[in-house]
Amino acid sequence: MTQFVRNAWYVAAWSSEIDDQLRRFTILGDHIVIFRKSDGTVAALEDRCPHRLLPLSKGKRIGDTVQCGYHGLTFDASTGMCTRVPGQTNLPKSAYVERYPTEERHGIVWIWMGEAAKADTSKIFDMPEFTAPGWAVHLGDALHLKSNYLNVAENLVDPAHISFVHPTTLGSSASENVPVHVSTEGEAIVAWRWIRDAPPVGFFKAVGDFPGNVDRWHYYYLYTPCTAVIDFGSIDVAENCAEEDRDRGMRIFALHFLTPVTETHTIDRWAHIRNSALEDDEAAARMDVMFRKAFAEDQEILEAVQEEELRPQKRRPLRIAIDKGPLVYRKRINDLLELERTEDIASDPSPAFVYHD
Repeated sequence: MTQFVRNAWYVAAWSSEIDDQLRRFTILGDHIVIFRKSDGTVAALEDRCPHRLLPLSKGKRIGDTVQCGYHGLTFDASTGMCTRVPGQTNLPKSAYVERYPTEERHGIVWIWMGEAAKADTSKIFDMPEFTAPGWAVHLGDALHLKSNYLNVAENLVDPAHISFVHPTTLGSSASENVPVHVSTEGEAIVAWRWIRDAPPVGFFKAVGDFPGNVDRWHYYYLYTPCTAVIDFGSIDVAENCAEEDRDRGMRIFALHFLTPVTETHTIDRWAHIRNSALEDDEAAARMDVMFRKAFAEDQEILEAVQEEELRPQKRRPLRIAIDKGPLVYRKRINDLLELERTEDIASDPSPAFVYHD
């Protein structure tokens, strides 16, 4: 059974998904009621009244409080504390619901699912292209996958599958035997490769304007626990583009924000940032068509894998060279889980213990 890393920021929703209505979301197996308060900021509370356990999302808002639809207990949106119990004046200490810190930026609502005191907003994923001139940001869909988030994340640091899963959209046979480079030293696990002097793939045939062969690239960045960035693009082969000059070509960042819902349900909210056709909504729409086709191909694979994982296994799993990134990712997740399972009180050791290393 997978455990979820809780001390981390996850995407709860696109900003457009949240209004002043009480709406239930499920994140890391927890039901949460999310809505906008009167000042426009986002509130997120445990979606369960502590009295008879009716979801608060079935109640109603009264200003910036939420009233349970069963017996009228009312909870403050900012603190989670009970402010009213109809028929009595005393408020039991246990009359509260969990409140989850949130942060909104770039049209994305982030939520902290762990210890509130550790919710550092500087740790929220960001990149300069969100606001830099010369780039256009486009938020896509919320793709629901019947798959464990670990499998989805591993797929997002794996350039090798592109040739076989996406032969008409993001890949082609030209890349089948091109080596994949992997680096696991930094904050992100990175896997990348260049395919030189090859026909443009289906994506760039649909949205680019390349008369002949291109040099193209894929750089996969996976940030623990659940954010992935795929930097991919193409440039006319005659340009002889160096790896550090990718901005000279048609360059796109495909962003994937994974929200684990349950053990076998993950939401992949995807977006893209591009350096071409900046004011062209039709170009964004054409890209959406190609992305949806490619991600549907991923979905078929990942959901089939999930089905097989739930069946008894007759032999040990096989690992091959391309699995270096996913293996390091799993280790990082396990390390974070171990930190959350234990409390370190050894940093200021008792004088009875003298360390010489």
